[in-house]
Amino acid sequence: MEIKNLQKLVHDWIENHGIRYFDVLTNTILLSEEVGEVSSIIARNYGEQSKKKNCKKNEDLGEELSDVLFIIACLANQTGIDLEKSFYKKLKKKEIRDHARHHENKKLK
Repeated sequence: MEIKNLQKLVHDWIENHGIRYFDVLTNTILLSEEVGEVSSIIARNYGEQSKKKNCKKNEDLGEELSDVLFIIACLANQTGIDLEKSFYKKLKKKEIRDHARHHENKKLK
């Protein structure tokens, strides 16, 4: 799926089910919350942190990452950002800036 299609899909969902977008500040706070959920799952399942006794047994990293993606699409939509254009611009910048640096990094060998 192209990113612009994802943004449209989110926009259509908001119009049909969500009534309206939350304001930008609320969505930014929700983004922080969802990134925290992603971090917690990764720390417990891939890192060294142990699970709490009351921890959800069916933690779904994919679902939490999708929550982050949904909110990012909301923020882009409500601020008029074409994420696809911005993403490819960033990728090109990283390609030029980071190619030699990563290939020369002995820690990555």
